[in-house]
Formats: sequence, C-alpha cells, structure tokens
Amino acid sequence: MNWKHGLMLLPLLAAAYMVGCGQTANEPTQTTQEAAHTESSESNTHTHDGWWCVEHGVPEEQCGQCSAKLAAEFQKKGDWCKEHDRPESQCFICHPELATKFTALYEAKYGEQPPKPTE
Repeated sequence: MNWKHGLMLLPLLAAAYMVGCGQTANEPTQTTQEAAHTESSESNTHTHDGWWCVEHGVPEEQCGQCSAKLAAEFQKKGDWCKEHDRPESQCFICHPELATKFTALYEAKYGEQPPKPTE
C-alpha cells in the first residue's frame, strides 16, 4: 500500500476512534438507568425507554397513560379515573397524596426529588 492509499484510510480510522471499541455510532453510550435519570433531570423529552416517565411522574413500566396495554389492565381491574383518563392509583389530581409513593421510589433510586410531571 502506498502513502496515498494510507491517506484515504484516515477518515475511516478517525471515525472508528470516535465511535470507540465495539460500539457503533447508533448505540447509546449510557446505561438505561443513566439515560432515564438524565432524561428526567435534564430535559422534558420523553422517549419511553428510560426508567422514569417524566410526563406522568411514575416509573415507565407502571405508566398507565403511556402504555395502552397497561391502561387496559388498569381498566379491567376497575382502577381507572374516567374524569382524568388515567389509572385511579396514579391520579395525582384526585389523590395528590399518591404522588408521595412514586416520589419515594425515585428518591430511593437517585437520592433526589423527581422532576415535576408535565401532565
């Protein structure tokens, strides 16, 4: 290989260095838990792939407002606030005291207050 061919490889080597060993450019660099915390504490974007539902103030895997499947399960159990279109057990409008339960989960995990729900 002559030096001209070597120069043509430089951009590829630079890209490989920037991506890192064993990662592709599309792979996240944070763990799911770190991403959930970053998402909840630094922005109001909601991707549904983190641990915490920033919009509704509950763990994502329990959010009956984001998951149609969970919503159906809550409704089937009779746990549904028709007025606010959410699980009764997560309706902080009718039952503000319920927020304490979910706040405690977030605090136990991260040692700080969760962001205020956006909805």
